[in-house]
Amino acid sequence: MSQALLQPVLFGGLFMGVLSALPIISLGNCCCLWVMGGGVVTAYLTQHGRPDPIQLGEGAFGGFLTGIFGAVVYAVVSLPIQLVTAPLQRGLMNGLLDSAADVPPEVRELMESFGSGSGLGAVVVGFFFMLAVGMVFSTLGGLLGALIFRSTPPSAPVASPPPPELPA
Repeated sequence: MSQALLQPVLFGGLFMGVLSALPIISLGNCCCLWVMGGGVVTAYLTQHGRPDPIQLGEGAFGGFLTGIFGAVVYAVVSLPIQLVTAPLQRGLMNGLLDSAADVPPEVRELMESFGSGSGLGAVVVGFFFMLAVGMVFSTLGGLLGALIFRSTPPSAPVASPPPPELPA
């Protein structure tokens, strides 16, 4: 990977991973907004400061790498969030189960087994999900960003035609 692509991929992955891991803000990912946005950010930063236009393949490849790095960032950021919120979620789940008298015992056991984990399992499952989704939709975001932010190449100066000769 070239040095010119490394920094845009890191910033795009941070954009995707952090916004996807935050509890309420992550709702924007219902339509892969943050995942595609990471690819678009990567394409924008790749084009920024370059006189020549970004190639579509370069934008797609940058988006692909952003999806991979963004999934790692997602896992790193969401791990402490899950460790903090897991006891709160368990308490909320137990309160809901206690107040609902008509819940079948099988459903109650299933819900209690999901709430008994420490949150690490959710982070691992979330990582692989973000990895799969990120590699596809960040690539599309990078392609879209390359199309949107593509600069036009500088045109060569047009030589003016010689002045017409005057009859003698």
